[in-house]
Amino acid sequence: MARLKALNPEEATGKTKELFDSVNSKMGMIPNMMRTMGNSAAALNGYLGFNAALNNSSIGTKLGELISLTVANENGCNYCNSAHSYIGSKIGLEAAAINDARSGISADPKINAALGFAKAILDNRGHVSDTVIEDIKAAGYSDAEIVEIVAKVSLSIYTNYLNIVAGTDIDFPKLTPIQKLNH
Repeated sequence: MARLKALNPEEATGKTKELFDSVNSKMGMIPNMMRTMGNSAAALNGYLGFNAALNNSSIGTKLGELISLTVANENGCNYCNSAHSYIGSKIGLEAAAINDARSGISADPKINAALGFAKAILDNRGHVSDTVIEDIKAAGYSDAEIVEIVAKVSLSIYTNYLNIVAGTDIDFPKLTPIQKLNH
């Protein structure tokens, strides 16, 4: 049960209405997470801007979704597990890749390194070792891509925590975390 109100888009006003209209024109819906986030137009606006920037980053949307799945599973966010699995399937990720990412792994060595790096960021609250940085660079990631992975992890933590705190009602095909990833 939701603990924070998901705003009715028809009752939204001002900046929140403007943002909801933009989301609806792009997605054909306003997900409950954004309706909840809309309680603060500033928070919703910041999220949408950060998310749009990362969707156009050099790591790409597909890797971004895989990172979001790893983070959502690790943080136990049912909403984000469900949303990113659905979105991942809609942008062409295979079911096996989605399920693997929920476990923090990938059959692709480069993607596997990125997911392992994302997990190391979570496990160590950002205090990763020099070896972790050397490993992600050895996997072929540039400094810019490393910054983008950190940004995607950070944005995913925000949405995970918001949805957990809010108890956001899931409006995507429901999934739950498959396991708590090993630390």
